[in-house]
Amino acid sequence: MSLGDPCGIGPELTAKAWTSLRDQTGLAFCVIGDARLMAAQGVPVRSINDIAETGLHFAEALPVFDMPLDVPAVAGQPDSAHASHIVEWIKTGVELCLAGQARALITCPIAKSVLYATGFQFPGHTEYLAALCRDGDIVPTPVMMLTAKDLRVVLATIHTPLKAVPANLSIDGLIQLARITHASLARDFAVAQPRLVMAGLNPHAGEDGTIGQEEIDILRPAINQLQNESIDIQGPFPADTLFHDEARTGYDAALCMYHDQGLIPLKTLDFWGGVNITLGLPIVRTSPDHGTGFNIAGKGIARADSLLAAIRTANDISRNRASL
Repeated sequence: MSLGDPCGIGPELTAKAWTSLRDQTGLAFCVIGDARLMAAQGVPVRSINDIAETGLHFAEALPVFDMPLDVPAVAGQPDSAHASHIVEWIKTGVELCLAGQARALITCPIAKSVLYATGFQFPGHTEYLAALCRDGDIVPTPVMMLTAKDLRVVLATIHTPLKAVPANLSIDGLIQLARITHASLARDFAVAQPRLVMAGLNPHAGEDGTIGQEEIDILRPAINQLQNESIDIQGPFPADTLFHDEARTGYDAALCMYHDQGLIPLKTLDFWGGVNITLGLPIVRTSPDHGTGFNIAGKGIARADSLLAAIRTANDISRNRASL
């Protein structure tokens, strides 16, 4: 687990997660971060130099692969002085996974503004992870999936202004999104025959072009091509009828056109327990579905539900991959 921004709620949540899971050896994790900071969270800490030691110590103390900060972290006060350490913690986690020393990487939240202040070149966590997983000239295409209870959504656009979403949709992009999602459902979630649905962009999925042409010009051609590849995908469907209880029984993942189209139903269904999963990478990566929480950091009130769900999801996915 990479600790994320040390001034946020990551350290507190990590300590709470260890306290909750310490008796479950199958879910043992080590933290890549600052051991002194973790000890300040009120849990016993064991500094380790080899993450293979994680399982040996997990029941008695939180294992920390110690990469100390140069400047102490103050809860709730983000500091760009920590940026290089935050980035290095993530990089080390990826390297350990690529080397086969860890089954998965769980990333605690970061604040991109802190990293940008020191010249960080990536739009966010996900893009940086993809770059770290480069194989020669080939950089994998990451796909953001979010899960909560029985709902899985993937996003065709992520942090894109709403007015720019139509211009950022393409037939090829949606085809690639669906292919990666379909393959991941089979590999990572052990879904034997994945079923996908695609949400429309416009109200009523465009209503035959009377409320927008994107469904006719972009979404439907992508669906036709995917069906020709024997991928089970249906749509485009009006988004307002796609997420109720009965509708969710008809598919394994929904392709959503923009951020809030997928995130509103997901967070309504389970506000505290959502998980962010990056598909399309050679490593398993999950993350809690929330930010750094600077406004509540250090107050002891942050809930660890999402981080615990991210740990369990990483365990499930990594075991599914290992069974293939």
